[in-house]
Amino acid sequence: MPTNFKTSSGLAALIILALSPFIIFSCQDNDDGKLPNLIFIMADDMGYGDLSYLNPESGVKTPNMDRIAEEGMIFTDAHSPSAVCTPTRYGVLTGRYCFRTSLKSGVLVGLSPSLIESNRMTIAGLLDSAGYHSACIGKWHLGLDWARYDTSKPLIQGSIWDRPNTENVNYEAEVRGGPADHGFDFSFIIPASLDMTPYCYISNRKLIAPITDTTPGRDTPRGVFWRPGDLQEGFTIDGVLPRITGEAVKYINSRAGKPEPFFLYFPLTAPHTPWLPAEEFRDASEAGIYGDFVSMVDWTVGQVLKSLDENNLVENTIIIVTSDNGSHWTPSDKELFAHRANGIFSGMKSDAWEGGHHVPYVLRWPAKVKAGSRTDQVTTLTDLFATMADITGIGLPDNQAEDSYSMLPAILGNNEEDIREGTIHHSISGMFALRMGKWKFIDGRGSGGWSYKGSEDEPEGQLYDMEADPREQNNLFLENPGQVEKMKALLEKYKSSGRSR
Repeated sequence: MPTNFKTSSGLAALIILALSPFIIFSCQDNDDGKLPNLIFIMADDMGYGDLSYLNPESGVKTPNMDRIAEEGMIFTDAHSPSAVCTPTRYGVLTGRYCFRTSLKSGVLVGLSPSLIESNRMTIAGLLDSAGYHSACIGKWHLGLDWARYDTSKPLIQGSIWDRPNTENVNYEAEVRGGPADHGFDFSFIIPASLDMTPYCYISNRKLIAPITDTTPGRDTPRGVFWRPGDLQEGFTIDGVLPRITGEAVKYINSRAGKPEPFFLYFPLTAPHTPWLPAEEFRDASEAGIYGDFVSMVDWTVGQVLKSLDENNLVENTIIIVTSDNGSHWTPSDKELFAHRANGIFSGMKSDAWEGGHHVPYVLRWPAKVKAGSRTDQVTTLTDLFATMADITGIGLPDNQAEDSYSMLPAILGNNEEDIREGTIHHSISGMFALRMGKWKFIDGRGSGGWSYKGSEDEPEGQLYDMEADPREQNNLFLENPGQVEKMKALLEKYKSSGRSR
């Protein structure tokens, strides 16, 4: 049975719901019966400390993201399920941790095959059964099934970082395995990160223009990096953020006045490298071209807000702004600037330490959420799936979104107890960490990423009291063996059972 619910309409959803033993019917729509629109904006490599609302000492001014926080709610303890790009995206769309797939560490590249399984429901498929129209605009980075001239030869031989066999790619054919094959009605994407080949736009299943050139790539100055590769006619790397912003605004404008609600999944390409802020954002921050690029990300959010204002869509639209992982703000950057992209947290993108995955998360929903709200609930981005299932009243099949918890009680201010029993954090190398209440256990030495490899002289694991020590400076692993064993057992249970919900 197809689980994107497109070919079988709402009937497949009804069948799955009828068969599932764990169904939540908790429709939380407005008094007029209209379900809320959902806009999920996920920046790429933006840290908790980049937002001036969350970090008064930020070297970047972010008035538009601050507006969402002021008019809505902040999650102070929100996390990406992984400290790098691809696995977080898988978690957002499926409500499932990516380590349960074939991808146990690292990320995909532009010519990698599709990672989302054909029988895996996505949040777009779930919302389709509730009558939503859905769009994916921006960075995909979940693999695509490119057509090949010679099907006996792979597109990538050896390491995924080797130069791909691009002469075997049939760019004129339909591109499968993307958003159109995973529940979305409309899509306008680039294949992967903006420093990965091929450099092209794909609308639904077709390239919008032919591949006519190549780029030699670039690796200087710091942060202005992209790899050599195939280039689409008319494609400019510094033009991508403005282009996808325009497409997102166009989509919102097109849905105004339509009877059905809409879901816009808007994964940005910035402030991931290459740092290429437009001229009007140069010197807009006190954090170099990276900070200037964050300013441009805030402009993108502002364009979305403006479109909602102009189309009278503010009241019953949930808009969320977050990030796929922490910022890649290195010790050398800290020497140059007072700005701390990851706030007070240790580490950076890639790490099991907080700087790798403790992300900004601001939400506005005027119809239901009081301005200036906050919650300290621990949440991870996989929770979007169960939350929207709860809001729409569609229900959550037991065999899907196995790592997703509904945050609706926290959003509505109706919950003081911990919603999540435990939350897994995952580094680029595959190192696991588990958060349970105030405790955080890391199953290994060092950061698990690029910050610090660890030493044999250190304890074999790490345990931190996140209430007393959010900077992770005091390892209590040896002093609390009972807590370590308890958390090890829960982590192993989550890993072996295939679910944490």
